[in-house]
Amino acid sequence: MDNPETPAGPELPEAPASPARPARSARGTLLAGLAVLIVAAAALFLLLGRGGTPADASPEAGFARDMAAHHAQAVDMAFTIRDESQSREIRNLAYDIITTQSNQRGMFIGWLQQWGLSQATDLRPMAWMNGHGHGGGTAAKPGVMPGMATPEELARLKTLKGEQAEVLFLQLMIRHHEGGVQMAEGLLRLSDREEVADMADKIVKGQSGEIKLMTDLLKARGAQPLPTILK
Repeated sequence: MDNPETPAGPELPEAPASPARPARSARGTLLAGLAVLIVAAAALFLLLGRGGTPADASPEAGFARDMAAHHAQAVDMAFTIRDESQSREIRNLAYDIITTQSNQRGMFIGWLQQWGLSQATDLRPMAWMNGHGHGGGTAAKPGVMPGMATPEELARLKTLKGEQAEVLFLQLMIRHHEGGVQMAEGLLRLSDREEVADMADKIVKGQSGEIKLMTDLLKARGAQPLPTILK
């Protein structure tokens, strides 16, 4: 599945045509390509001058920091299922998540560098949305990004095999995408800074489309999504 909303980035290694290719070698090649992509995306945004600089506690800075961490977990889960699954659909989905969200993560890091802000902060995750609500059917705890998988869920994903692993991956990633949509919609309510709002809009559209795809893939495996966290 190609996401037309994905920001342009350096060319990456071609998606695998066969799941029989050694997973570790493919993962190493892709990681090398992603490293180049993240550096290039960050450099691009350092070169783009923008009027005004968001403050450390601004919605823009908080969104960039939190979404960078949120995307990192999605990429980790996608690598796990890409190495395990024999399904072409699942592997292609994982490849798209890895490349799209790694590219976007590089942009978030680039913004922070451009704004003269650190990736690290004493502020709690989601502090930028305080008073504006970021919970849905099962609201996230204060200081916790919505949709994030727990350490126990990630550990279980790494132990499962075959279709069981695919089902849990799809369930966790649907919820993870719902959290990403919540965060992006929250940014759109709080900021009209062009480059950040444009990215948030792309995340809402792209991840909403992937939620529909993953729901269909779950149904094909006789399974259902976890309870939604969206309103």
